Amino acid sequence: MANTKELSVEEKLRALYDLQLIDTRIDEIRNVRGELPLEVEDLEDEVAGLTTRTEKLKQDLESIEEQIKAKKIAVEDHQAAIKRYTKQQESVRNNREFNSLTKEVEFQELEIQLAEKQIKEMKASMEHKKEVISQSKEKLEAKTSHLKHKKAELNDIMQETEKEETFLTEKSAEFEALIEERLLAAYKRIRSSVRNGLAVVSIERGASAGSFFTIPPQTQVEIAGRKKVITDEHSGRILVDSSLAEEEREKMAKLFATM
Repeated sequence: MANTKELSVEEKLRALYDLQLIDTRIDEIRNVRGELPLEVEDLEDEVAGLTTRTEKLKQDLESIEEQIKAKKIAVEDHQAAIKRYTKQQESVRNNREFNSLTKEVEFQELEIQLAEKQIKEMKASMEHKKEVISQSKEKLEAKTSHLKHKKAELNDIMQETEKEETFLTEKSAEFEALIEERLLAAYKRIRSSVRNGLAVVSIERGASAGSFFTIPPQTQVEIAGRKKVITDEHSGRILVDSSLAEEEREKMAKLFATM
């Protein structure tokens, strides 16, 4: 390709308009994908979150089960202690020893009551967690199925458009290399500031494409002369004459047809 310093204003305008046509085509391809990539990403995050939550709840269940086992063993130990203290009461030598053993039995009985209360509470907690796990599994299955569907949908679109987008992205870079840095920066700045991404537009019926503001005849003559880069005073877009635009559209249509 020609060196940027060797380009005339007209060649710069043609390169800019060609770049606009290519970038617009890339925009159209990406618009076809729409919000799908973000939807897939959000669904992946939700599935990961639900999976982590479900695993955490399962771990909690295992932990509670171990605690219940420990409490049941403790109850058995307390019951064994009661039997032991009750047996010792049969051979005490005085009331003081009997009362001391009675207090030990009462303490062990209180410990059993506390342990049984805790076991009851933990079992209730387990039932609640099992219910939450069941709900989470249902939600996870639904989200996983939805994710699979959306991924397949995105994959189909990607397969249809990936080759074309890669080709156009390479062409976009080639045409960017033709344009001087200052002008390219202006093009990108305008593109990012307008909703439809059109930084370079042609004059249609005396106004810039998509605008209702009429361009003065003298300005139209200057644009048609292709001797300098002129921008629309209302929108800030770079303007090209309709003949140049038509020629470049035909040229780029042939390029697109090769894909």
